[in-house]
Amino acid sequence: MNAELNKTFSQPKKVLHVVNIAFVLPYFIGEQFAFFKQKGVIFHVACSPSAFFDQYITEEKLFGHPIPILRSVNPFVDLISIYKLYRLIKSEKIDVVIGHTPKGGLLAMTASLLAGVSQRIYFRHGLMYETSIGFRRKLLKAIESITGLMAKKVVCVSPSVLAVSEMEKLSPPKKNILLHKGTCNGINLQHFSKAALTPAVTLSLRNKYNIGQTDRVFGYVGRLVNDKGIRELIEAWQLLLKEFTQIKLLLIGPFEDRDALNEDIKGFITKEPSIIHTGLILDVLPYYGLMDIFILPSHREGFPTVVLEASAMEIPVITTKATGCIDAIVNDYTGKFVSSDPQDIKNAMAYYLKNPGIAHQHGLNGRLLMERDYAQELIWTQIEDKVLEL
Repeated sequence: MNAELNKTFSQPKKVLHVVNIAFVLPYFIGEQFAFFKQKGVIFHVACSPSAFFDQYITEEKLFGHPIPILRSVNPFVDLISIYKLYRLIKSEKIDVVIGHTPKGGLLAMTASLLAGVSQRIYFRHGLMYETSIGFRRKLLKAIESITGLMAKKVVCVSPSVLAVSEMEKLSPPKKNILLHKGTCNGINLQHFSKAALTPAVTLSLRNKYNIGQTDRVFGYVGRLVNDKGIRELIEAWQLLLKEFTQIKLLLIGPFEDRDALNEDIKGFITKEPSIIHTGLILDVLPYYGLMDIFILPSHREGFPTVVLEASAMEIPVITTKATGCIDAIVNDYTGKFVSSDPQDIKNAMAYYLKNPGIAHQHGLNGRLLMERDYAQELIWTQIEDKVLEL
């Protein structure tokens, strides 16, 4: 691949992305890899080892480096990882280092600073400390500040993340960057489109999950953890079931041990006939075809890509005013804001059930908003100019 690139570009730029979990790569970067390869960029990716990572770098034709990037703090492992990143940067003569998430950012910025890389970029995908307390909150906030200090540029993925970053001085304001209206990658509007759905596949999924033709389906995509507001969503669902029949709640995503739901909530999700829990799904596009209303009652986000995907699929969205979420919809135009109170969530869900015409219009409006502000090519142009400086 190097030889091929060098035929076209005399001095191709080498970029190293550092992430902790390979599953984020399609969301954080995705088709950027192919787009910027055409412009002479050679991509390296450092990530905790996994089968998915091996498969992904093979399919995308990337230079992959399995280096442990732990989500938790482990001084011994972290120091080894910094050393390995340092050696990688020096041996491959990396020009740009981009760190994602708090730990990936901290390790990437430390290694690249030690290696003398001038283009050190931190993508601030959210603020984990917002839903933490005590020492953990102080530690996570300190990590954000240290990473922001070492980085030359900090890409804040939403206007609200940018606002908090500046208000709490997580990085000097002159370093902070917002890509257009937000997000780190934009949306592939050709892929996430109702026109891309296959009716036969949609029908097959409806039959598989026993979704009747008159059932209204609320959908959620993401990890099933407390930070995502799943407990409040289930309590709201219990209230909604007292008033409505022929409704389904489609939960797409895995349970996790970190920030885990209590056993009562897990048990209800597993046993309640009106709830469909699929677990992890890698290609969620066909599942959006099942949804009438999308819901994300999260307590914190960076910029929720799933909301953008749902809007692109012409689905109205219910979400909170939490950091990140507040930027993702226009209230009473593409969706409805709710608090984290289960009764408030239930009321918004009931509103759309009682007003299907408004729900439909909000979905159409969402698609228009995505086309105007969040096409991935628009975001890539901003990355080219503001981040990579090609």
